[in-house]
Amino acid sequence: MILDDLDRHARERPGERALVEVSADGSVRELTWAALENESTGVASELLRLAVLEGEPVAFQLPNRLEFVTIALGTLRAGAVCEPLMPIFRERELEFMLRESAARVLFVPDTFRGRDHAAMAQALRETVPSLEHVIVLRDATDFASSPSETHFPALSPDQHAQLLFTSGTSGEPKGALHRHEVLDRAADHHIEHFGLGTDDVIYAPSPLAHQTGFLYGMWIALRLGVPLVLQEVWDAEIGLDAMRRFGVTFVQAATPFLADLTSVAEERGETPERLKTFVATGAAIPRELARRSRDVLGTEVGGAWGTTESCLGCAFAPGDPAELAWGSDGHALDGVELRVVDDDGRPLTPGEEGNFEVQTDCLFDGYLNRPELTAEAVTADGWYRTGDLARIDAHGYVRITGRVKDVINRGGEKVPVAEIEQLLHGHPAVRDVAIVAMPDERLGERACAFVVGELDFETMLDYLDSARVAKTYWPERLELVESLPRTPSGKIQKFILRAQARELVTT
Repeated sequence: MILDDLDRHARERPGERALVEVSADGSVRELTWAALENESTGVASELLRLAVLEGEPVAFQLPNRLEFVTIALGTLRAGAVCEPLMPIFRERELEFMLRESAARVLFVPDTFRGRDHAAMAQALRETVPSLEHVIVLRDATDFASSPSETHFPALSPDQHAQLLFTSGTSGEPKGALHRHEVLDRAADHHIEHFGLGTDDVIYAPSPLAHQTGFLYGMWIALRLGVPLVLQEVWDAEIGLDAMRRFGVTFVQAATPFLADLTSVAEERGETPERLKTFVATGAAIPRELARRSRDVLGTEVGGAWGTTESCLGCAFAPGDPAELAWGSDGHALDGVELRVVDDDGRPLTPGEEGNFEVQTDCLFDGYLNRPELTAEAVTADGWYRTGDLARIDAHGYVRITGRVKDVINRGGEKVPVAEIEQLLHGHPAVRDVAIVAMPDERLGERACAFVVGELDFETMLDYLDSARVAKTYWPERLELVESLPRTPSGKIQKFILRAQARELVTT
């Protein structure tokens, strides 16, 4: 279990670097393994003093700082459940999630990025009846203490370790529960798949309050006993400097992080010299970006697919041919089976598009307080219904083609949204793009393209025409926007764009 790993690292190499925090101004704080064990134990002692019970959720809304890790580990040592909350959440999201979990304890920073988190959290005590204790953090050593002061409960692998609310790509978030043994197993599969070892250095620019940062940043670094480099606020200039300074070898983060890092490395003519692997998750990698990133960064770049509920299901592997690494979402990890089925649940043949389902030994334990949604998400024979559409080729490589709810049905013809988006990504005037359905009286739906860039409608059509795309699949409206709405993990929130498209038609 993860606390056993921590105790072993602290015992065997107490003075070695465990955590690095790179702040928004580029300054650095660090913790050794001994300090990490000591401070997380102090958090656990404080939680027991507040009468936190085994299995009780402890909420913390923190950026990527040292305190996030010490509080997460302290929560687990107290026998409680980690409930990380994204720093971007405001009163509406926080009130919903804290009510749902009935958390009694909430950790927050005093301020972060100009927002008074302390005041916001105190106000939540008036609207969330369960919330008794708001702890405002100002220093990572607030809870340093001696391990001998408190008796901690014995933990079992089947106890819950994490309550993580989904990002809400399609509406109201749901709280997914994971057990210790599942997170350990998911981390071990990940380590094996990517060939990680004790000489690696893990970099986490993604929020630790999201599964990408929590599991594929913090948890794998703790399992391996290697340094974890955190970045408080994403800035590609500071990020590149940190990766070079601390010898980062592995990064898993959303596609926008890759795009920004590649641009800065290209402009400066500098690379993160020890970087071996960049795994891009959250959204498909535009193929042109993947090729450019591989050349500029001098590292392997590829795609992967996972969810909060299932952990990582498939990914490219080191040594995969480049076109497969970035032209697909990879193949199944150990312990995972993948299938594509029709709407009646019948398996489809290789290459056919259908509903993507996963059977894994890293599946979540269910949605908090929502057994009916858990039943909808998991089939009777134990397959998780992802809500994605996909094709799996004869060699087991997966291509996610869209979301079931994102399908555009234009007069009976289904528009291949992911394919058209990939094509438009290749246009030099396009920085980002998403295509969604807009209602149409005659055809039912037509395609609307939301583009970040300087593209005009006629140029878009000429470009698709030159690519020999069937006219039925051409977007019939173009909206230029400053940015696309995304979840913290980088997934585009198409339900927001669909609502905007409906407004465009009706106004």
